[in-house]
Amino acid sequence: MMETSKNTIDQNEINNFSSLANKWWDPDGPFKPLHNLNPTRIIYIKNILTEYYKIDSKEVKPLQGLRILDIGCGGGLLSEPMARLGGKVVGADPSEKNIAVAKTHLSQTNLKIDYINSSAEQLVEWGEKFDVILNMEVIEHVQNIEVFISSCNYLLNPGGIMFVATLNRTLKSYIFAIIGAEYILRWLPKGTHNWNNFVKPSELRNYCSQSGLIPQDFKGMSFSPMGNNWNITNNLEVNYIGHVTKKNL
Repeated sequence: MMETSKNTIDQNEINNFSSLANKWWDPDGPFKPLHNLNPTRIIYIKNILTEYYKIDSKEVKPLQGLRILDIGCGGGLLSEPMARLGGKVVGADPSEKNIAVAKTHLSQTNLKIDYINSSAEQLVEWGEKFDVILNMEVIEHVQNIEVFISSCNYLLNPGGIMFVATLNRTLKSYIFAIIGAEYILRWLPKGTHNWNNFVKPSELRNYCSQSGLIPQDFKGMSFSPMGNNWNITNNLEVNYIGHVTKKNL
């Protein structure tokens, strides 16, 4: 078993998100950008998974049989759609308040999701394994990305796949994601992001490769003010999403 003595949890980040926990499901609240982004993320994930696992995308529940970890699940914005698509979902988050909100919202549905108040390192210690890991807008909030990615690698079954979405560390991302989103448009509370913690695609690829994962395709995600929606693009200057795989035995 891998060494898990290093903690990747940034308590300041946990405190920040815990203070906003009761706002997760408010489409006009501080998590509005994630509500807008969610449909694009879901389509991207579904398309990649159906192709990767050779599943008929027309199936009502194409993710049936796949054990999926939504790490840093927050209030469950992505966990619930994955469960609707048939996935056996585990949502993990180090914030007790986030998990409480996720469980409360889940109780209003007929979905089955296993929500756990834990970090990736704790899941490793428990010997958990998954076919799919959703690592969405999380790595820019952890303390030690190298250890975090290594933990995710350990949690992934051989032949498994992990999706990663985060923010590039560029001048454009500082202008759009910090100044624009937090100070001018006020889409996000001030201090939600620290630009110095943003991760360049080349850095992310290196972290994944060093842990034993195989980087695959990376795409940009751009917001369209006219349509009030997000699109997948080839521009990775601000938001981007990609997937990495684990070699089969």
